[in-house]
Amino acid sequence: MLPFTPEQFRFVFVDYNHSIWPAQIAAYLLGGVAVALLFRKRPEGDRVIAGNLAMMWLWTGVGYHLLSFSSINKAAYIFAVLFIFHGCYLLYVGVYRCQIDFGLRPGLPAVIGGAFVAYAAIIYPVIGVAAGHAYPEMPMFGVTPCPMVIFTFGLLLLTVRPVPRWLLVVPFIWSLIGGSAAILLQVPQDWLLLVSGVITVPLLVLRDRQTMKEGIA
Repeated sequence: MLPFTPEQFRFVFVDYNHSIWPAQIAAYLLGGVAVALLFRKRPEGDRVIAGNLAMMWLWTGVGYHLLSFSSINKAAYIFAVLFIFHGCYLLYVGVYRCQIDFGLRPGLPAVIGGAFVAYAAIIYPVIGVAAGHAYPEMPMFGVTPCPMVIFTFGLLLLTVRPVPRWLLVVPFIWSLIGGSAAILLQVPQDWLLLVSGVITVPLLVLRDRQTMKEGIA
């Protein structure tokens, strides 16, 4: 049993979207820059992509979970800690140590990664509108957890070297927690979130094992 109703849940988004405007536009700009850098590799491109993604996680942890969602669900304080931790970890491994090598590598992971990115940024809000949950009561790209986690999985699949395994932990946990909204709160656009972790983690593990074997050979 959830400690809030679907109506209360939607009202959180209404209040949140109104209070942070125009941060939604900034989030799309950050996401657009990240995607553009996948096609135009530059010396600092990987750090910029990781940094942009980290800012989304930190913003969502503080702005959404800590300051908004916590008004109807005290578990949001725990979620905020997880999201802030993941944002800081992205800054550490992706910006400071530059251990995430983003790029377009032929294969199934890249195809699914591209599909996840497009879904999070474009298809996700379209499904929301079709389901009768138009702005401002819909989760928005880059500033709310569910579309951002799908986007994160997409970018992690769009890498050309093995990624640190800890980068998968928090997104996978949230894919199960947040994905339950597809059922419990009637958010149809979150159906993909519910299975995104189950799809992404095995794909990356298998791809990275193959990469390491090819490197040894």
